[in-house]
Amino acid sequence: MSGATVLLVLFAALLHASWNALVKAGPDKLLSTVLVAGGAGVLAALALPFLALPDAASWPWLAGSACCHLAYYRLLAAAYAHGDMSHAYPLMRGSAPLLVALGSAVLVGETLGARQYGAIALICAGVLAMSLWRGAGAAPPSRRATLFALLNAAVIACYTLIDGIGVRRSGAPLAYTLWLFALSAVVLLVAVMGKRQALREYGRQYWKTGMLGGLVSMASYGLALWAMTAAPVAVIAALRETSILFAALIARVFLRERLGVRRLCAVGLIAGGAVAMRFA
Repeated sequence: MSGATVLLVLFAALLHASWNALVKAGPDKLLSTVLVAGGAGVLAALALPFLALPDAASWPWLAGSACCHLAYYRLLAAAYAHGDMSHAYPLMRGSAPLLVALGSAVLVGETLGARQYGAIALICAGVLAMSLWRGAGAAPPSRRATLFALLNAAVIACYTLIDGIGVRRSGAPLAYTLWLFALSAVVLLVAVMGKRQALREYGRQYWKTGMLGGLVSMASYGLALWAMTAAPVAVIAALRETSILFAALIARVFLRERLGVRRLCAVGLIAGGAVAMRFA
């Protein structure tokens, strides 16, 4: 994996943590999530007329991913409604890479070396340790937040594998990404039609946040999908989880969440895993 690819994936990780913080900071987590997904869908739809369609072989994977993203957005909102970002985010993003590594070996036929698996394990250990450890005097983590976050980790692993296959069959990574965001937005909006009045009022006040979050979300995942065409899916998925480093900083500085010394030590595990991944 080239140095340029590593830098792009790390930038994607920063963008991912940023739009998650926008959702967490919103007064209604579900409606904030819908606005972000909707913003990404609008931006994607504006660009789609200028791009060729992805290859037909990728459309079943697009449909499957859009359904997975519906579950992802709902579970994301639920996790943030019941717990801190510094607790839920590591569980969601840290549990997924190991599942992806196991799944990609079966579904994609990728064979990883011992050092790559060691780096994946190091990153997973770091993000899980950050989530489970807490500082002195801190309240225990919410069980509901933990449950929703772990369920979402499984969903993340599913759509990562699906998109890793789909983007390779599409012949057009950019078009595949934009169609994914457009379809995911439609599916999510249909699912929350019962809240359309509340969403309309919420959107009038926070539409700028939705558009900004949508742009950042789309750029983050688009960069990751492109990287999957140049390097093994499991490696990209694990390296992208260094977004926890950025999420921890954002949670501390902007969301005013407490981070204990032990969790900060876990950051060292994640950084070490990222370096090991680079040279694996």
